[in-house]
Amino acid sequence: MAPSQRRLDIDGAAHLVLRSGATPLHPEEAALAAMLEGWEVQQRSRRLAPGSIDHGRRLVRRFFSFTGEYPWQWQPRDMEDWTVSMLSGDDPISHATTRNYQLAIRTFMDYLCDPRYGWAEECLARFGTHPIQICHEGNTVKHLAEFEGEPGNRPFSRQELQAFFDHADAQVERARQLGRKGWVAAFRDATLFKVAYAWGLRRREVAKLDIVDFGPNAAAPLLRGYGMLSVRWGKATRGGSPRRRNVCTVMPWAAAAVAEYVEEVRPVYGHPRHPALWLTERGTRISTDYLNLRFAAYREELGLPEELGPHCLRHSYVTHLIEDGFDALFVQQQVGHVYSSTTALYTGVSSDYKNQMVQAALERAFSKDASPKSPQEQP
Repeated sequence: MAPSQRRLDIDGAAHLVLRSGATPLHPEEAALAAMLEGWEVQQRSRRLAPGSIDHGRRLVRRFFSFTGEYPWQWQPRDMEDWTVSMLSGDDPISHATTRNYQLAIRTFMDYLCDPRYGWAEECLARFGTHPIQICHEGNTVKHLAEFEGEPGNRPFSRQELQAFFDHADAQVERARQLGRKGWVAAFRDATLFKVAYAWGLRRREVAKLDIVDFGPNAAAPLLRGYGMLSVRWGKATRGGSPRRRNVCTVMPWAAAAVAEYVEEVRPVYGHPRHPALWLTERGTRISTDYLNLRFAAYREELGLPEELGPHCLRHSYVTHLIEDGFDALFVQQQVGHVYSSTTALYTGVSSDYKNQMVQAALERAFSKDASPKSPQEQP
C-alpha cells in the first residue's frame, strides 16, 4: 500500500468502525450505521456536546429517509430538493433552521470525504462509487450574522411588560381566593418570567436554573444572596459545551421576588433536596415546552400580539438597560453576546428615548458650555 493510501488509526476512521468478518445481510444499511458511528466518534474526540451529536445524527437519518438513497449516492440536487420541501407548505422552516439543517449535512459529508478517514476507498471497494460533498455556496444558506432571529421578535414596551407581570401575579391571587393549590404553581410561573426578564435569560437558561446558581455580590450587599446569578447553560458555540457567564443583579425588585419564592413558596413543593429552582408538583424540573405554553396562555388572555414570545423578554432586558443608561459593553457581557453587533440587534429603544438623545445632542450643539449628560440625567 502506497504511503499516501496508508490507513490512519484516527478516531472515526472507516476501517476502525466497519465490522470485519461475516458479511452483513444488508451491507448498505450496515455501512450507513458505521458511518454514523464513526462520525459520532470523531465528534466526541472534538469534545462536541452530546446533544449536538444526536441532533446531527437525526438530521442525517432524516435526509436519508427523504432521498431514499445512501450517502455515497447523494447528489447536490438532493440537498436542493430537501431544502425546497422544507420551505414549502403552510409551516416553512426559518432562515436559521434551514442553515442549521444544511450545516449538519455539510459537516457529515466533510467527514465522509476527508481522505484521512478512508470512506471513499471503502465505498469504491464495496459499492463502486464514493461520497461527494453535496453542499456548496450555490445551494446553501450563508451565515452572515450571529443573530438570525425572526424579524417579528421585538422587546415588550414597558406598558406591555407591566401588564404581563400584573396578569401573572393576578393568577396567584385568583387561585388563593378560590382556595386552590394551584397558587403555588402560579407564583412559580410569575417569578420565572420575572427572572427571565430581570437577568436577560434564554428559555433553556431559565428552565435549567438551580437554587445554588444565585449568590451574593460583594458590591451589592443589600441584595443578600441574590446579587449575582451564575448561568451555566448558556448557548453553545459551534456545537461545543454550554457557555457559562455571571450576571449581576441590576433590578432589586426582582431579587426580592426570587427571595420570596425560594424562601417561602418553593418549600411547599416538599422536595428540599432537588436542586432545580423551578419544580413541578411531581418533583421534577419544568421543561422549556411548559414555559412556552404558559407564556402563550398569558399572552392570549391579555390579547397581546402573537409576535411576542418568551425570547422577547430577553430583548426587553437589553433594550430597557440601554434606555436606562447602562454601558453597552456591560449589557453585552450581561447577556453573553460575543459581538456587540448582536446586542445592537436585540435593542429596540423607544421613541421617547430617541427623542431624549436628539434633545441632548441639540443642547450640546447649541450650548457653548453644556456638558454631556447621561440618559438618567435627561429631563
